[in-house]
Amino acid sequence: MIRRNQRQLNRLNALTDGALVLLAYLFAVLLWLGVVKGDANMAGDLRGVRGLSKLAYPIWAVLVMACFGIYRTTRVSRLGRELRGVVAGNAIALIAAAAVLYLFRLQEFSRGVLGLFYLFSCALLIAKRLALRLLLRRMRAKGYNLKHVLLVGGGSLADRYEKTVAEMDELGIRVAERVRSLDGLTAILEARLHGSDIDEVILALEPDEVGCLMDALRACEKCGTKASIVPFYNDVLPARPMIDVMGQMRLIQMSTTPLDEPLNAIVKRGMDIIVSLAGLIVLSPLLLVIAVAIKATSPGPVLFRQERVGRYKKPFMMLKFRSMRVNDASDTTWTSAQDDRRTPLGSFLRKTSLDELPQLVNVLRGEMSLVGPRPEIPFFVEQFRETVPQYMMKCQVRPGITGWAQVNGLRGDTSIPLRVEHDLWYIDHWSLSLDIAIIARTLLGGMINDEQMRPAPPAQDGGETEKAPDDTRRAS
Repeated sequence: MIRRNQRQLNRLNALTDGALVLLAYLFAVLLWLGVVKGDANMAGDLRGVRGLSKLAYPIWAVLVMACFGIYRTTRVSRLGRELRGVVAGNAIALIAAAAVLYLFRLQEFSRGVLGLFYLFSCALLIAKRLALRLLLRRMRAKGYNLKHVLLVGGGSLADRYEKTVAEMDELGIRVAERVRSLDGLTAILEARLHGSDIDEVILALEPDEVGCLMDALRACEKCGTKASIVPFYNDVLPARPMIDVMGQMRLIQMSTTPLDEPLNAIVKRGMDIIVSLAGLIVLSPLLLVIAVAIKATSPGPVLFRQERVGRYKKPFMMLKFRSMRVNDASDTTWTSAQDDRRTPLGSFLRKTSLDELPQLVNVLRGEMSLVGPRPEIPFFVEQFRETVPQYMMKCQVRPGITGWAQVNGLRGDTSIPLRVEHDLWYIDHWSLSLDIAIIARTLLGGMINDEQMRPAPPAQDGGETEKAPDDTRRAS
């Protein structure tokens, strides 16, 4: 019942979004042309709105936002992911529609109207979701819209599940009953599930308990009750595991990422090419000024080239504007805030992250991405692969100019293991909307460095490296 209701709610969610998109356009036309511009005769504009937006644009906007998965929501879906999908999907839908109208001269449109339309539509769509979450939370607090589960398992895994749903009270999941003893489990389940109010059975079995798994599944099937399994290897499963079918065998790929899907890889690479090429063109005057300033204030080359470890552990030469005097220690040492090798101009370039701009060339070449884990020097890769768990897993994707760890403050003198944890979370949860959000956060404040750090060499003799300066601050 709940599953069927969820599908119906998702359809209603898409339908109301289309109506709100249409309403936002009407508001934008009335405010910009009627109030700001003082145009008393808006009949032509409103006719154009009616002709275009009765079905065409709202449907298009909903379809684009659907590509971000916001209409595949479930009880456990995260609000942040849904809101990022709204903002990014709405922007892509509007830009694409405006481009079509402009290229084919289908209809004149006001840039002011489009700007207000985007703000209004995002505001309405986000407000609807916030209001819906608040409403559901209050309903669930009063005992409505609850999902009652029967939990099977007597070990720590079942304990963790019970604790998790208790802490996330807003989900409205209630453990109605827990079966700890597995003796006679089939009879217990059939007696409890037949004609009951249990919506789902959660099987959280320890390795020594999985022998009764098939009996439990058959009992759930016989009673027509949905069953879900919390695998005892839960802690090593990726966030989005991929299952291959080979005859009667099921193979769970343990190192899959969303970017393993060809469409996702094409979308990310397409954005990298478009943005890096546009950035190099738009920023070319600034790049020329910086290059001339470096040449005029310090002897040596304009660009600093350094070998880094990229995707699939392949080395590449990463580009930066040179910010230090030429030295021989750039591949095995970090810098401190008082490093006397740094030039005055170099200090400014590092402070503002302008020394990273040449990496747009690396992105265009395909060696890097706009967003991803920061690439590391081979010397330190060899150190960290032995001391930091799962360090090498970040080599599954292209390294980035900025990343999830960096916009969350993990740069400078911060924990390498914690940085890797953020990098792996990004890899497991990649989406186009997440990339856009990271780029926006970088541009809106993530480019300024406080430069308050000290050198911290890697641990020796197998000791864990807890702290290390960010790779963007190392000797160059």
